Amino acid sequence: MSKNKIETQYREKIKLLNFYNKFYYEKSSPKVSDEIYDKLKKEILLLENKFNFLKSKDSPSKIVGYKPSKNFKKKKHKIPMLSLSNAFSEDDLVNFEKRIINYLSENKNFEIFYSAEPKIDGISASLTYKKGKFITGLSRGDGKEGEDITQNLITIVDIPKQIKSKDFPEEIDIRGEVFIGNKDFKKFKEKFANPRNAASGSLRQKNPEETKKIPLKFIAYAFGYQRGLNIKTQSDYLLKLRDWGFKTNPLNKLIKGIKNLLINYDTVEKQRSNLDFDIDGIVYKINDFSIQKRLGNVANAPRWAIAHKFSSNKGISEILDIDIQIGRTGALTPVAKIKPINIGGVVVSNATLHNEDEINRKDIRIGDVVTVERAGDVIPHILSVDLKKRKKSSIQFTFPSKCPSCGSKTIKEFNTITKKKDAVRRCSNEDYSCEKISIEKLKHFVSKEAFNIDGLGKKIVENFWKLKLIKYPQDIFKLDYEKIKKLEGWGNLSVENLKYSINQKKNISLDRFIYSLGIRHIGLENAKLLSKYFISFQKFKTFSNVNMNDNLLNIDGIGETQVNSINNFFLNKINLKILNELDNVLNIKNATSVQKEGLLKNKSFLVTGKLEGISRAEVKSLIEENSGTSVSTVSKKLNYLIVGSKPTKRKVEYAKELKINVITQKEFLKMLDKVS
Repeated sequence: MSKNKIETQYREKIKLLNFYNKFYYEKSSPKVSDEIYDKLKKEILLLENKFNFLKSKDSPSKIVGYKPSKNFKKKKHKIPMLSLSNAFSEDDLVNFEKRIINYLSENKNFEIFYSAEPKIDGISASLTYKKGKFITGLSRGDGKEGEDITQNLITIVDIPKQIKSKDFPEEIDIRGEVFIGNKDFKKFKEKFANPRNAASGSLRQKNPEETKKIPLKFIAYAFGYQRGLNIKTQSDYLLKLRDWGFKTNPLNKLIKGIKNLLINYDTVEKQRSNLDFDIDGIVYKINDFSIQKRLGNVANAPRWAIAHKFSSNKGISEILDIDIQIGRTGALTPVAKIKPINIGGVVVSNATLHNEDEINRKDIRIGDVVTVERAGDVIPHILSVDLKKRKKSSIQFTFPSKCPSCGSKTIKEFNTITKKKDAVRRCSNEDYSCEKISIEKLKHFVSKEAFNIDGLGKKIVENFWKLKLIKYPQDIFKLDYEKIKKLEGWGNLSVENLKYSINQKKNISLDRFIYSLGIRHIGLENAKLLSKYFISFQKFKTFSNVNMNDNLLNIDGIGETQVNSINNFFLNKINLKILNELDNVLNIKNATSVQKEGLLKNKSFLVTGKLEGISRAEVKSLIEENSGTSVSTVSKKLNYLIVGSKPTKRKVEYAKELKINVITQKEFLKMLDKVS
C-alpha cells in the first residue's frame, strides 16, 4: 500500500473517531457500541505504531474524549444549592425546633415530622432532567453557580440517563451526592488521601474516560428547580426517587420528636464503621413541603433543615509553638502548632486556641501535652492540658501587647451591650498599612462569596502582595501580567487564564461588592440589606458626605454596631480612595427587587405586640415577598404599624401622632388576601 493511501485511510479513521466523540461526549447520544468504538481506536494506534509518519492532534494517543477544555464552563443553578446549619448536641436540636415553632407561631405541643437522612461525605451534584432525559449536571460550586461536569457524571452507572415514568416531572433538578465506596477506594488509596478526595478528583478530570475508571456512585436526596412535581412530603419524594431508578440512602427514616431523633442518631453512629460509605452526620429536614416553603431560608441555609454532626474524635499531641494569626478585622487568633496526629482519618497539625482568655483559663503553654478534639467540620481545638506531663522549665504564655505584623498596640474593645471588654484582642491599626490585615482583606475580597476570582487563591494573593504586585483591591484589576509571566510556575496560558478570570469579574452586584469590602460586622445578609437600601453604588459612596445613620437604623436587621462599623469605614481616607479607584474599573450593578410589582410595593411596615398564629419573622417574609419593606422604628417614613395584643403604647401613640396607619393583624393579612 502506498504512503498516500495509508495517510488517507488514517485520516478517515481519525475523522470517524471525531464524529463518534462528538455524539458521545457533546450530545450524549452514542452512535456505536463501546466495542466498535474501542476497535476503531485500536486500529488508529496500530497504524501509528507501524508507520511513524502518521501524526494527528486528534489521535487517541494525544487526547481522551472530545475537545477537552482546561476549565469547566460555569453555569448558574436555577435554585441555589444552600449549605446547612450544624448541630452538635441535644440542646442545638431543641433550639432548632423551638425556632421553627416560634416562626410558625405554633404552641409547644406542635408535632413536627422529620426526614432523617445520613449525610454522605461526598461531592454534591445537581442533575437537570427535561422530559425524562438527563441534560446537564452541575457541581455545587459557590451555591449559586456550579461547574458543568455533565460528561463526567454521565459515566456514573447510578445516574439514569432516561426516565420514562409517566409521573416524572416535565423538568426537575435532582440533587444528591457523588461518592466512592470504602471497598472500592482501597484500590486507589495510593493516589488519593481519602474517599472524598477520590470522588472530587475524579469529577474534576478534564476527560470523562479518566472519570470512568473510578467506580463512582450516586445517591439522590433532594431537588432544586421543578416543574410538574406532584409530591407533598420529603419521605414520599425519597420513595418516588427509587421508583424513577435512583438510589437513595438505605438508612433514611421518618421520625417524630427530638428524643427519637437522638435514639436514631446513636443507632446510626454505631453502624458507621460497618458501612461501605463515609457519613459525617444526619440531616434532619421538615418532612412537609408546605411547611418548608413557609419557613424559607436565612442567608445561605434553609430554616427547615439542619445537619447533626457525629461526635468528636480526639487525640493526644504536644504543642510545639503558639502562632498568632491576624484576621482582616485585626483580630489576633492564637493557633497551636502541634506534633501531627491522625484524628478520624485527617492529619491535624494546627489547633485553634480561640483567644487570650481561653489560653489563660486553661493555662496552655508551649511544650504541653494536650488532648485535641475535632468535632465534625469544626476547626480542631485544645480540649485540655495534661498537667502531670508538664515540664519543669515550662513558662506561662504571654499574649502580645503589640501587633506581630505592624507593631501597633493591641487592644480589647469595650462592648456596650455586655458592658465588658471583648475576649478578642485586636490590632489597633485596622488598615491596609498592617501587612497581615492587608493580605487578609485581599483574600476576603477575592473569596467565593465576594468577587470569586478563579485562579487567585489565598497563596497567590500572599505571593503577589510580597512581590508588591498588589497592595489594595483595585491593584487586582491593574496587574502587570508581563511581570507575572516571568514568575516561577507561571506561563503564557496560566497568565491568560488569570487575566480572563479577573476581567470576567469586573461586573458585580452591589450586595457582593459591599460584602467584598470586608467592613467589620457586615456579613452577606447585612450586605444584601444595605444594597436594597442604597440601590446604587453612587449612593453608597455618598454615605461619607451625608448623615444617614437614622435611616440605616430604620432597616430591620441593621443595628448600632453595624452603623458604627460603616461610619468607621467611611472615616478612613484609604477606604475612600479604594472606593473611587474601584469605581473607575468596575461595573457595579444596581440592586433590583425580585418582585417589583408586589401587593405591598412602596409600603413600609412595623409590628408591635404579639400576633396570633403567625410570627413576626413570617410577617417580615410576607412583606418582603410582596415588595414591601420592614422597618424597626416608628418614623415619618413608616406607612403601617401592625398592632397585635399587648403592643408598645409609646409606638402606637407616636404613630397616631405622625398620622401613620395603625392596623390589626387581620387588616394586614386582608391586604394580601390571606384572611380565611
